[in-house]
Amino acid sequence: MSAGSGPGRPEARSPQHSKAQIAAFAAGVIGILATMTLGAFAGVFLMTSLANNSGLSNAVPEDGRNSLVIGGIGAGGLTGLLIPLILAGLVKGTEEKPRLRPTEAFTNVLALIGFDVYLLAISVIVAQFGRILPEGLTVLLSVFAIGFSWMPLALIPWERFGITITGVRRGPDSTPDSHKSD
Repeated sequence: MSAGSGPGRPEARSPQHSKAQIAAFAAGVIGILATMTLGAFAGVFLMTSLANNSGLSNAVPEDGRNSLVIGGIGAGGLTGLLIPLILAGLVKGTEEKPRLRPTEAFTNVLALIGFDVYLLAISVIVAQFGRILPEGLTVLLSVFAIGFSWMPLALIPWERFGITITGVRRGPDSTPDSHKSD
């Protein structure tokens, strides 16, 4: 006997999405990609302006300026990605994933700014290798140092401090492995 739908069994239907839902999702994805790209460009502009026209220009060697560009891409792109998600968390929510409260959103934005400052400080520190290494090796080192410097921060349980990236809060009685019984 087959496991397919028979005379006594209902047919399994795949969920259908309306054209409006698909268009809204596509607009959201395009909007997120646009803010992420514009944030990366803004980060690069900020860091190159700091490296050329401020007191930071004397602290960064010529062969290390690309490290600042890499840090600006990371910080700006991350900010451009997460700010719309935090704002969406303020507006949209369900019973399983409640909306963010304004204080939680403010805490998330402060944490994001702190992480951006951390990335920019790492990029200035790595740029100092431009004093002893050629530009190509400094860029290679920058990509790895800036790209992987956040990994120790990822191991910290930020939820204990009230910081959630996705806006998903868990209640005090729920655990990650708990399932609702049917």
